[in-house]
Amino acid sequence: MADRMVPLAVLLKREVTSEKIEKPDIFHGLANQSKKGEDFTFIKNECQRVSGKGISTFSVFALFDGHNGSAAAVYARDYLLNNILCAIPTNLNRDEWLAALPRALVAGFVKTDKDFQAKAQTSGTTVTLVIVDGWTVTVASVGDSRCILESAEGSLYLLSADHRLDENKEEVERIIASGGDVGRLNLAIGIEVGPLRCWPGGLCLSRSIGDMDVGEYIVPIPHVKQVKLSNAGGRLIISSDGVWDAISFESAVNMSRGLPSDVAAKRIVKEAVNSRGLRDDTTCMVVDLLPPEKITPFNLFHTRTYDSPSSPSVRSYFEPYTVEEIFEDGSAMLAQRLKIVYPLRNMFKLLSCAVCQVELKPGEGLSVHLGSSKSAKVSPMDGPLLCRSCQAKKEAMEGMRPSRGMRVTILN
Repeated sequence: MADRMVPLAVLLKREVTSEKIEKPDIFHGLANQSKKGEDFTFIKNECQRVSGKGISTFSVFALFDGHNGSAAAVYARDYLLNNILCAIPTNLNRDEWLAALPRALVAGFVKTDKDFQAKAQTSGTTVTLVIVDGWTVTVASVGDSRCILESAEGSLYLLSADHRLDENKEEVERIIASGGDVGRLNLAIGIEVGPLRCWPGGLCLSRSIGDMDVGEYIVPIPHVKQVKLSNAGGRLIISSDGVWDAISFESAVNMSRGLPSDVAAKRIVKEAVNSRGLRDDTTCMVVDLLPPEKITPFNLFHTRTYDSPSSPSVRSYFEPYTVEEIFEDGSAMLAQRLKIVYPLRNMFKLLSCAVCQVELKPGEGLSVHLGSSKSAKVSPMDGPLLCRSCQAKKEAMEGMRPSRGMRVTILN
């Protein structure tokens, strides 16, 4: 029995240490080489979940890769986060907040797209947005910028989706089923060249924010993935297609291993440009989530290897080196993405549009499920509810209404 006894001082130290590693130390680096000036980033630490309560904070890292101009990327950078946060009720605890976040991300992306398109500007942007809350990482993405995660023991995880039509058969099928056309650029002599594109408009992506001239089949509904890291930490690499068209995920991880985040980002961009030349804007963010420096005797991502802490007294403070996958959904169907998981009172304002948050008068809102295969079983008031303009956008995205007549523009 005496062999199992642990001195009180050791127990107290372990308890204090466990409390300290509930939140990681976050370090980030950013590097960019610009060709068109259409890549933009957004980095914000210590965002408050509840206004005035600094202990409930999270960090945001976002990359916007614009095309056909920079207006959509700039607009999304300035308004997307606020639109997401406005879709989350203020009376949630942390676990409820994290559970509500995937739905709020969908609402925020769709609202940002809807508001920008109302400005009648034709540019578009990809978005990869990362929210870090404690050891929980949530990634929402549209387009072909990507986010990867290397866990503390060296495993590689893909946290975003590639929405290039050449890479995503499901998206091709969705667009065709909605009434759009997918094909390569057809030259006068009948030869097809270049990547698969959606017509009208000729965009080679299936999801983006903006792009009002290519029809509603190009949707802003993001792929969302949420994971929880062990308290041993991990490294995120968020890059535009200027990086990923030149180097592989594995190469990016290997060439940056052992380097501080700022040096790692610069090296990834340098290697990408050296590989293909500066053909496109090339941007990389590296984000390290690490145990507080006073707890671990070394910095996992600043060393050449990923050896586990050797001292038993140190090792006991760390959870197993695993990454828990909490949530993932890439559906483009708004009704599925806004479905209720928690009780209605916790997740939705009863008389507000679930997308744009406009207040609705009794009987004014429309169920997001109207027009779906289950619509015969739902009442018009079965939540969540949409205003009429958001319902019209939903129907257009799903091919239930003709898309606006748009001029055909071939985008490079």
